[in-house]
Amino acid sequence: MTVSNSDLRLALSRKLADGVLTPLKNCFIDKDEIIDLLGVALVAGENLFLLGPPGTAKSAVVQELARRIEGLVFDYLLTRFTEPNELFGPFDIRKLRDGELVTNTEGMLPEAELVFLDELLNANSAILNSLLMVLNERRFRRGRETRKLPVLMVVGASNRLPEDDALAALFDRFLLRVRCDNVATEQLQNVLVAGWQFESRIDPPQPGMTVSEIAELQRLLREVDLSAVRGPLGELVQRLRHAGISVSDRRAVKLQRAIGASALLCGRMHAQPSDLWVVRHIWDTEEQVEVLRSLVHDALERGEGANKSASHPRARGAAGPDPESLARDLDRMSTRLNDGQLPDHERSFLRDQLGVLSSRCAWVPDHQQRSFLESKVADLWTRVGGKT
Repeated sequence: MTVSNSDLRLALSRKLADGVLTPLKNCFIDKDEIIDLLGVALVAGENLFLLGPPGTAKSAVVQELARRIEGLVFDYLLTRFTEPNELFGPFDIRKLRDGELVTNTEGMLPEAELVFLDELLNANSAILNSLLMVLNERRFRRGRETRKLPVLMVVGASNRLPEDDALAALFDRFLLRVRCDNVATEQLQNVLVAGWQFESRIDPPQPGMTVSEIAELQRLLREVDLSAVRGPLGELVQRLRHAGISVSDRRAVKLQRAIGASALLCGRMHAQPSDLWVVRHIWDTEEQVEVLRSLVHDALERGEGANKSASHPRARGAAGPDPESLARDLDRMSTRLNDGQLPDHERSFLRDQLGVLSSRCAWVPDHQQRSFLESKVADLWTRVGGKT
């Protein structure tokens, strides 16, 4: 039996899942969601943002991923005083003497396949434009010098979200976002064991695939059939906008790449509604997380007729509400209402979001937690000027 070229290329997606992502999950406890998103971002050629405190293995996961695809990684901690030379390299002194402005990029960001920028939101105006070009176009430009970069994916990390427009523009270039926290108490024992084994190993891990194979997967992404998800995606984007979650046309278009990457990682050349799980990770603020989770869950439920056995594990995961997350979201909403007179459009958005959160509260299994949350909801309905 002959094997088609498409089948051979699809085998690369299984190689990435089994030879790279699964071993990563075995190294890092309770980081499966982050690693799955790294896989999607890598195939899609998109950027991933990690929100969380220091010491939660953000840099270590990216470094280990680079080892397993034989890729060069550039890892840097940004400060408010970081200069372009620290990221892109200094001018070549020898050529500068001849009047040429050429950057010596050896070992710097322009030569890396994977880039990890810690404390991303410390970026200052001196490096902002250059970073935006790297994130948008995969190009580096300095004076007359312009070059295409080999970077496959940029991962940014911070323990906070942007507070001004300049940094919001930088944050916007990270299509996918996910929290990276310390593990739950019950998992701490496993973390200690895995961490000791990780630190004690003598030989580096065997690469699961190569950079050129990742690049081939990115090219294969262009051939994925997205026709079955464009309708559900358009409907979901409209529902998100109605709930006050801004999704620009540009981001909606780019989401198709992440959806196609989910399909590829499942061994499919066609996307199905279950691949919409990636939309859970486009939040701008933490208070949007539970709203997104609910609306995406509804979209997945409506598309459940698709082949479940071929869906991504993230689409099949538990979608039950998190009582602590709901409580935080309701508290943030209460704080916004305490800030004073709100414009009508913002009050309308709050009502829409409260409607979504209210429906999630009804599914909290613990009676005491559910009653506590429902009392908060009732109070907020009164204050926001909606139903009770």
